[in-house]
Amino acid sequence: METRFKKKAKVFDICITAVAAVLSVGIMIYGVFHFGIENTWPELVLNLFYIACLVMMWMYFFNIRITSEQFNYWTSVCVGMTILLRDILFLPPLAYYSIHLLCLFFSVYLLLTLTYFYARKEWKSYSKFNLWTIFIIDVIIASLYNLDIYLEPQDQYTDFMLTEIWIRPTITYGIVACFVTESKRTSK
Repeated sequence: METRFKKKAKVFDICITAVAAVLSVGIMIYGVFHFGIENTWPELVLNLFYIACLVMMWMYFFNIRITSEQFNYWTSVCVGMTILLRDILFLPPLAYYSIHLLCLFFSVYLLLTLTYFYARKEWKSYSKFNLWTIFIIDVIIASLYNLDIYLEPQDQYTDFMLTEIWIRPTITYGIVACFVTESKRTSK
């Protein structure tokens, strides 16, 4: 099987990202069945979108029946759906209202940024900064959730939530890394 990427550093970067995301999704699926599907069904729905992103990254990485435009569109839709579901419509209750508002603000901003950067037809012309903006905003959201979890008393769900918080930034990193490579290749 021939890979889309030729530089060993880029292959290593995307493979490490994919392995971390697969392990995180596996832990989340274990958590769903451990704590019961009636309590954690939203996580199962989110994991379906994460798994779809991972499958598309694998297909894109190995150049299997997916074009850059299809990869762009469908990963944007999947990530956008996770933002909409987890961070806007079903925002988890947070201990501090200021953190709650910041998370909501950055989630809406991330969804708008994702739509603006990836939904347009000339997405290949974006600079690296444009592409990394999405990852940076996602890391800010995850950091705010992480801060809130550490400020609240810990319980049996704490480790589960800490893992779930960092799945999307990991997947977003892999997707953006693919796009940065694609934009470099098309600009030559």
